[in-house]
Amino acid sequence: MLRNVLLAGAATAALFAAPAQAQENTAALEARIALLEAQLNALKSDVQASHIQQSAQAQEIIRIDQRAAANPPAPPPPAPTDGFRIGNNVLKIGGYVKADFMASQYSDGDPANGDLMRDFYLPGAIPVGRADESTATDFNARQTRFWLTTDGLIGGHKVATRIEMDFQVLPGTGDQRTTSPSTPALRRAFVTIDNWLFGQEWTNFQNLAVLPDTADYVGSSEGTVFARQAQIRYTRGPFSIALENPETTVTPHLAATRIIADDNSLPDLTARYAINRPWGEASVAGLVRQLKYETTGAGAIGSTTVGWGLSAAAKIKVGPKDDLRLMLSGGEGIGRYVGLNFANDAVLDARGDLQAISLIAGFASYRHIWSPQWRSNLTWSAQSVDNDRSLIGLSTNKSAQSLRGNLIWTPAPAMDIGIELMYGERELESGVSGDLTRLQVFAKYGF
Repeated sequence: MLRNVLLAGAATAALFAAPAQAQENTAALEARIALLEAQLNALKSDVQASHIQQSAQAQEIIRIDQRAAANPPAPPPPAPTDGFRIGNNVLKIGGYVKADFMASQYSDGDPANGDLMRDFYLPGAIPVGRADESTATDFNARQTRFWLTTDGLIGGHKVATRIEMDFQVLPGTGDQRTTSPSTPALRRAFVTIDNWLFGQEWTNFQNLAVLPDTADYVGSSEGTVFARQAQIRYTRGPFSIALENPETTVTPHLAATRIIADDNSLPDLTARYAINRPWGEASVAGLVRQLKYETTGAGAIGSTTVGWGLSAAAKIKVGPKDDLRLMLSGGEGIGRYVGLNFANDAVLDARGDLQAISLIAGFASYRHIWSPQWRSNLTWSAQSVDNDRSLIGLSTNKSAQSLRGNLIWTPAPAMDIGIELMYGERELESGVSGDLTRLQVFAKYGF
């Protein structure tokens, strides 16, 4: 249409011009009109391409918005209610400070200064066959404990760690004359990844939940499964199984001393099944282990046998607040696991072969809640060892038992002040015995 208008204008002008000049002007106008048409078509193409690009960009923005709505960014993890966050982990620090004040009467003489028996009840160390002495008084704060834990979600896996230390079993280089130092000692150090545990932890053969509430470090020592060691453990629901660090303790032929063999080639195998019910909780655990001892040179010994054990434990609710705690353990070649190694695992016979030592041990403890601030515990514990008297010396441990009662006051949350009276005795195969009477007062604050 534009072309027709231009041509009409050109024709009108040609009527007044000379014929030659009219022809020349018409040709120029046609060339100019062709140029304008080409420019107009190029402009149309640019506008159309721009519209297409804008439409594509709008569609891409819509798709991005849709993806963002379908996959919103993960919200930041909530702030922990306790502890503090470091990266993907929540770090917590805790423990307690505990001071003990003990007055002990030994029927057969006091243990030497620095002996662990002066810090907690160790049934295998009760003195026997010595002269009576007066009451020994000991103050210490070695049961003070601290721990550090982390907990986080790493690469889709729940990962946690724990490091725990106290000052209980490694006295310092000094003594009670000056600064009474103590060296930190590793208790637990492990990492858990989902259902797996790697590191040092309480043995899987033990049920910590049923341990009595006592002033003493262990309390029912002779009747308790008690060991911490490096292990690999798998837990699924109520069932757990572990490969644990092996070690064999041996009684020499016709002797009463202890050899720590350190010759095992296979790990100890433990398994435990635990249940929780409205009436309380219970567990049954099993242990199978290699007992091994080797020597070199003249009269070399190379002997291996099998040890096994079973342990059942329960905490039963009595009334609305009280509870009864029970444990019974027995087997052959499990002395290292029970009663703080009161008995050895095996004894050597005349040919140099290992013979597993049988034992049975257990405890019963009743806890009574007087009020929200006051509670008491009455605990009896015992162990009996079935030694072959044709193989051992008569000064070998035969049995031990203890009885203790306490009263504990909680004046403030996490603060306990208590008093406990206990009596323990140890008997040898010869019939010689010794006993201990101890009054213990403690103050403990957890943080």
